[in-house]
Amino acid sequence: MELRTVIKSKIEEAAGEEIISLSALSGGCISNAYKLEMRSGKKLLLKINNSSPGDMFIKEAHGLSELKRPDAIRIPDVILFDKSFILTEFISQGSKSKDFWENFGSKFAGLHKFKNAGFGFYEDNYIGSNIQPNIPEGDEKGTWTQFYFNKRLLFQFRLAEKNGYSTSELRKGFFLLENRIEKIMEGSEEEPSLLHGDLWSGNFMVDEKGEACLIDPAVYYGHREADLAMTKLFGEFSSEFYNAYNESYPLPAGYNFREGIYKLYHVLNHLNLFGKGYYSQAVSLIQKYTG
Repeated sequence: MELRTVIKSKIEEAAGEEIISLSALSGGCISNAYKLEMRSGKKLLLKINNSSPGDMFIKEAHGLSELKRPDAIRIPDVILFDKSFILTEFISQGSKSKDFWENFGSKFAGLHKFKNAGFGFYEDNYIGSNIQPNIPEGDEKGTWTQFYFNKRLLFQFRLAEKNGYSTSELRKGFFLLENRIEKIMEGSEEEPSLLHGDLWSGNFMVDEKGEACLIDPAVYYGHREADLAMTKLFGEFSSEFYNAYNESYPLPAGYNFREGIYKLYHVLNHLNLFGKGYYSQAVSLIQKYTG
């Protein structure tokens, strides 16, 4: 691939030096990724997608910048972004250090200790390629339960209806869930924590020091239980991660019971992104709380 002249010029101006090589990287499911080597030997990561929503990379850049604010865990430096690409520092892949999971759990707890006055974020962003609404409606800040149900579960349910995935079974279950949501979420009242928003094994890297680096966020401020539940959706992290997290920042009682309600958001999102293969899992999670 050859970079379009306008992008190449922008990158070289921002970096202050010439690009001498470009190589494609594997693994991107939405965008194409490339490693750039600059004249000085410095390496940068370029993600580019001309068909993505016009603000996707802008929102990703804002999310990465927000995650850097607490200085709790490594986040790639954002160098440049616009509607069609994002340029960050290149993180070299390393091997996990001996105490990788303990350090990761402790540092992730540190991220969650960074608080905000209200739930959500100053802008909507994306979860995969679906919109993730973050801006509270009206002047009322509302509770975590109200925010999570309206901006996460109800939004995805309505999207499932629009996409033709809503059956009478799903609608009935979701109606029952709505009537029970306050009881389900009881005991989860906390100040809003800074969340990665989409943390699974594909959205962190092991850097050259053997430590965790977070990538591809869907940032907002919410209950930290939501972040931890996502880490268990496609296979749990090491138990050492959760033990270290809980030692650093103990979870409130009832977390295990509420875990499924947080998984439901991501399963509904996957139903809307990838189709009916996620339908049964969505129904099963709903029935856990309504059956």
